[in-house]
Amino acid sequence: MRGLMLAGLAGEAEPYRRLLDELSRLLRAFYGRRCPPGVDAEDLVQETLIAVHTRRATYDPGQPFTAWAYAIARYKLIDALRRGRAHLRAPAEAADELFAPPEAPGGADAAMAARDLARVMAELPPPTRELIHETKIEGLSTREAADRHQMTESAVKVAIHRGLKALGGKYGGASADED
Repeated sequence: MRGLMLAGLAGEAEPYRRLLDELSRLLRAFYGRRCPPGVDAEDLVQETLIAVHTRRATYDPGQPFTAWAYAIARYKLIDALRRGRAHLRAPAEAADELFAPPEAPGGADAAMAARDLARVMAELPPPTRELIHETKIEGLSTREAADRHQMTESAVKVAIHRGLKALGGKYGGASADED
């Protein structure tokens, strides 16, 4: 798709049309998996195609095209959720899925998730951030993390729980009193 975008930026109409057709198909699948009831996926596809077209000059040819396009799509979905006051909630049991290693398969979604995770984790105090990273991303046991930081296992568990709860309260829509 990058080649089609570059050809389109060079003024070639046919490759650009093929790019938009292919991107339409990918966006329908992207939004089909993510849109809650009440959010029209087809409207979002059209809004995203318009945004890609109007912002095409901001595309960096040195970067993957799909990551750029999916970033636009993600922001369009967030805008639609805000407009409709729709809220997506994930159960606390699914928190481990947020901490998949960045090198995991998944392409643009994985790259965006890794970038977002780094941004969110930067808001935590360094000791808590390190404990969460070591246990949830690196796969250390709480015992190993406790030994590494000269803490008790209970203190590690409490720090991780409080860190995840703070992030959940800020980004997950849960109140601070919920567990």
